[in-house]
Amino acid sequence: MIAVPKAAVELAKRFEGFHRVPKNDPLRRAHPYICPAGFWTVGFGHLCKPDHPPISEAEAEVYLAQDLMTALTATLRYCPVLATESDSRLAAIVDFTFNLGAGRLQASTLRRRINQQDWAVAGKELRRWVYGGGRVLPGLVTRREADVLLLL
Repeated sequence: MIAVPKAAVELAKRFEGFHRVPKNDPLRRAHPYICPAGFWTVGFGHLCKPDHPPISEAEAEVYLAQDLMTALTATLRYCPVLATESDSRLAAIVDFTFNLGAGRLQASTLRRRINQQDWAVAGKELRRWVYGGGRVLPGLVTRREADVLLLL
């Protein structure tokens, strides 16, 4: 089995961050919050219910590893060509899948361009995925540019 590329872990940590740690929590745990796209999240972008208990950074890393493995599996299912491409290309699309979900990848033109190995157009397609909650999110613009750099 292919391992989650280190660059995918780094991207997820960089763009998700370990958020919502109240100053009054002596254990420095992350508490659930609503992300800019409107989903309840905890730790490094782990989807959760609003009543999810606070988690430590170590627990967040376990969730992240599991979530990225799920994203890797889905990425390779929908884009099998990435199994023989560079780790950086795989990392870019694993990050996309982790961030937006396997369903978005499955139904996308991005998927078709990747499987055709049309990397320039795939990069253009990646840049289109910058909306959250119906509006362009500057953080997603920056994240997609980081993904494109790895893809190309």
